[in-house]
Amino acid sequence: MDKKLVIIPTYNEKENIRDIIAAVFALPGQFHVLIIDDGSPDGTAAIVKEIQASSPETLHMIERSGKLGLGTAYLTGFRWALEQGYDYVFEMDADFSHNPQDLLRLYEACSQKGAQLAIGSRYCNGVSVIDWPISRIIMSYFASAYVRTVLGIRIYDTTAGFVCYSRKVLDAIDLDAVRMKGYGFQIEMKYTAWKLGFKLQEVPIVFTNRQKGTSKMSGGIFGEAFWGVMALRFRKINPKA
Repeated sequence: MDKKLVIIPTYNEKENIRDIIAAVFALPGQFHVLIIDDGSPDGTAAIVKEIQASSPETLHMIERSGKLGLGTAYLTGFRWALEQGYDYVFEMDADFSHNPQDLLRLYEACSQKGAQLAIGSRYCNGVSVIDWPISRIIMSYFASAYVRTVLGIRIYDTTAGFVCYSRKVLDAIDLDAVRMKGYGFQIEMKYTAWKLGFKLQEVPIVFTNRQKGTSKMSGGIFGEAFWGVMALRFRKINPKA
């Protein structure tokens, strides 16, 4: 059986963390979970530790001090996953904006349909977003259009944070060379995989705005992505030595 790991970064997600872990564990095929908690003052990590007592082999956590950025959280998780021998590694939010059931479809795209990086896409079949303000939908949609124009990558949702990587992709990418740490991290990882010749496939999903907790999105995150994409256009992408 393939070893599958779902990485979930958290900061103040006590309202969601118990339910999201339970939802992933309820899926067939045994998905493991790695929580990367950035010192949540609301007690998120304490809840994870409580659940770990009954699931020590399938629930893992790395605690960090302070908010160090989404990209650095995933990079920490990727390195840990490679060390532990996982075959497929997933990115997913803690707040149910990504439906845990769709993990099965992302896994199928990679394990059975030839993809090496599967993307849970909000935009490959029009716009599939529920309960977002129209201003945020427009910003997100046109951010991906901007990325396609500048970088030439034919992916409709380049900023998606619901992703399945095959181990081959993470093994090939020089994780130490990834520069963008916020919103742009998602773009940089997809672009790097594409430039290295891996097959990317979009899997249509419905994205639902969080119902509990507070969004961590900020304007500065978008600014990093805008200028970072311009820099990516002129950067040479090499596989890990």
